[in-house]
Amino acid sequence: MLKNKAIIRLAFFGAAIAWLILLFSEITILFSSLKGLPPDVAVWLPRVMLGVYIVCLFYYYKFRIELDDSLNFTDLLWKVFATGLITTVISLVFRLLLFLLGKTALATNLIFNDIICQINLALLVNFLVAALTSWKRLILYQKSKWLLRSWALFEVIMLVVLLNDSLGIALSQYTSLFINIAIGILVLVLSANMRWVAYLNFRQKWTSLLLLLLTFFYLAYFFYTVEKSTELINEKTQAFLDYRAQLIVLVLFWFIVIYGIFSFLVILFNLPTSSVFEQKLEEVVNFQRISQSIQTEQDEESVYNILLESSVSSVFADAAWLEITGANNDRKMFTYRVTEQESKNIVDHLEKNNIKGVLDAGSEKTKNLSKHLAAMRGSRFRSILAFPIIVKEETIGTLALLKELPEGFNKEMTRIVSAFANQAGISIENFRLMEEAFQNARYKEELKIAKTVQQSLLPNRLEEDPGFQIAAFSASADEVGGDYYDTLRINDHLVALIIADVSGKGTTAAFHMSQMKGIFHSLAQQHMDPKEFMQRANQALVYCLERRSFISASYFIIDTQEKIIRYSRAGHCPVLYLKAGEKESEFLKDKGAALGMIRSKDYCNYVETNELKYAPGDIMVLFTDGITETKDSKGEEFGNEGLAAALNEMTTATAKEIEQNIIKRLYEFSGTKNLDDDYTLMTVKFTNN
Repeated sequence: MLKNKAIIRLAFFGAAIAWLILLFSEITILFSSLKGLPPDVAVWLPRVMLGVYIVCLFYYYKFRIELDDSLNFTDLLWKVFATGLITTVISLVFRLLLFLLGKTALATNLIFNDIICQINLALLVNFLVAALTSWKRLILYQKSKWLLRSWALFEVIMLVVLLNDSLGIALSQYTSLFINIAIGILVLVLSANMRWVAYLNFRQKWTSLLLLLLTFFYLAYFFYTVEKSTELINEKTQAFLDYRAQLIVLVLFWFIVIYGIFSFLVILFNLPTSSVFEQKLEEVVNFQRISQSIQTEQDEESVYNILLESSVSSVFADAAWLEITGANNDRKMFTYRVTEQESKNIVDHLEKNNIKGVLDAGSEKTKNLSKHLAAMRGSRFRSILAFPIIVKEETIGTLALLKELPEGFNKEMTRIVSAFANQAGISIENFRLMEEAFQNARYKEELKIAKTVQQSLLPNRLEEDPGFQIAAFSASADEVGGDYYDTLRINDHLVALIIADVSGKGTTAAFHMSQMKGIFHSLAQQHMDPKEFMQRANQALVYCLERRSFISASYFIIDTQEKIIRYSRAGHCPVLYLKAGEKESEFLKDKGAALGMIRSKDYCNYVETNELKYAPGDIMVLFTDGITETKDSKGEEFGNEGLAAALNEMTTATAKEIEQNIIKRLYEFSGTKNLDDDYTLMTVKFTNN
C-alpha cells in the first residue's frame, strides 16, 4: 500500500514537472519564432515532454483507478465524470478570464493564448488518460487470455505511436495506413466487450447513461476549445505544438469516444431487460437467504418468516400465509400482508367448493384455483398458489401466496415458489438436526460437569490403619454413573466403610450420590449399629429419591481392637471374602433391601446387622455390579467366578496388588477399555498389627 502511494505521488509530480518543461520550452520556441531568432531550446523538447507527461499520467491513474479493487462499474464512470468535471471547470475559469479581458492587449497576445491552449491540451490529455484507465477496467471484466493479449497489443501499439510522436519520425504512407488500420481494428474489438453492462440494475443503468452523456459533453467541449485555440495560433505562426500532429492524442480521443458510444447504446438497449435480470437476481438472493437461514436464525419461526418474505418478493405476490402443523397436531399460522381471518375465510371457501389439496403445482390446478377464488365474495384476493412444506417425507405445513389480480400467477412463478418451498423444507430439516446436535452437545457438557462432580464426591485418600491395608479403584463409563465408596474414622479403633450404587445415570445419579455422601458422613460419626444406619439412611432418602429410584449399599464398621467386622447389606452385591490359609474365597450373601425400595417403617424388617471375626491375612473385596456384569466379545459375563478366580491368584499379595490383578483380568476378559458400566472396587487386607 505504501509503495503504491509513493508511485502515485512520484507519477503526479513527474507529470507536473514534464508539463512545466513543455510549457516553458513551447513559449520559448514561440517567442523566438515571433522575433525571428533561433530558439534557445531544442524544438523537439515539447514533443518529448508531452510524451513524458502522458506516461506519468498513465501510471498515476493506473495506481489510482486500475488497482483499486473497491470500485464498481458505476464508481468507474463516476471517476471519469468527476475528472471531466474538474478539468472542465478549470478550463471554463480560463475562458471566463479571456472573456473578462475582452479586446485588451493581453487577451490578443499570442504567447498568452498559447499558454491557455497548452493548459487546455493538458486538461484534455489528463481527462483522456483517466477515461482510458476506467475503460480498461470495464473491458477486462471477466477477462480471458485472448482479451488480455488484445489489450496488451493495443498498449504496445500506443507506446510505439507515443515514441514516434515524441521523436518526430516521419512515417511512410503505407506504414501510417497500417498503424491506423491496426488501431481501428483493435479499438472496435476491445469496444465490443460489454459484459459488465449485464450486471447493472435498472437504476445503475440510468445513472451510467447520464454519466456517459456528460462524458461526451466534456469531450466535445475540449475538442472545440483546443481546436479553436490551435487554429488561432496557427494563423500567425507554425512554431507550435499542434495536438493534431500527435497521433497518440487522437488515438486516445477516438478510443474514448467509440467505447463510450458502444457503452451508451448497449446500456440503452438493455434497459427493457433490467427488470427481468433484477427479478432473477432477487430469486437467487432469496433462495440463498432460505438456504443460509440455518446459520443466521435462532428458531424455526425465523425460517418461516424468511420463506414468506422471499416468496412474496420473488413472484410479486401481494400477500401470503404459512400454516404449520406441530408435533401435537396443533396448528400455527404465519401471515404476511394478510390477516389470519382472511386466510381462514379463503381456506373455508376452497373446502366448501370441494377444492382439496391446494398443493398441486400444475398450471391447470392453479387456473382452477384462481377461478374459484375469483367467485369468493368479500375477499380482495383473486389468485392463489399453494405448496406443501415437506420435512423428512412428511408434510408439516402449507405455503399459500395471494394476488389481488385474477390469473396472477404463471408457470414460471409456480416453478419458483415450488423451489422455495422445497428449499425451506430442507432448511427446516437441517435446522431441526442442528437443534438436536446442540441439545446433544449441551447434554454432553452437562455430562462432563456431572462426571466432574462425581469424581469430586469420591475421597482423595482413604483412612489408614495399622490393622489393615485398603485400596480402591473407580472408573466411570461414558455416562455418569452413581458408584460411591468412602471411609470414615469413628475413633482410634473403629473405621467405617461404605460402597453404594445409585440407580440411573447422568446428573440425577450424581445428585443422589452427593446425598448418599452427606448421609454417610453425618450418620457414621454417631457410631450407630449398621442396621440402624441403614434404617435412618432409608428414612432420609425416602424424601429425596424419586419413586423409581433406589440406592444399593453395604456399610461396614471395622473394629481393630476386637478384630470384628460389623456390616449391613442393603440390596448391594455380596461381599467376596477370603480367609487366611484357605485357597478358595466365598461370597457373603446376606439379606437386605436397597435403600428407597421400601418407603415405610417396615424397612427395619428387611435389613440386618451381620458380624464377622477376621484374622490377619484375611481379604475382603467390595465391588459394584459393573465388575461382575462386564461382558466379553461373546456376550458372556465376567461374573462372580471370574472375580473370585482373580482374587484366589493373589492371596499373599498386598491390597493394592490384588486390586491391580483384578482390574487387569477384567480388562483382559472384556478385550477393551471402553466401559459399559462403572467399575468400582474396594480391597481390604487385614494385617498382624
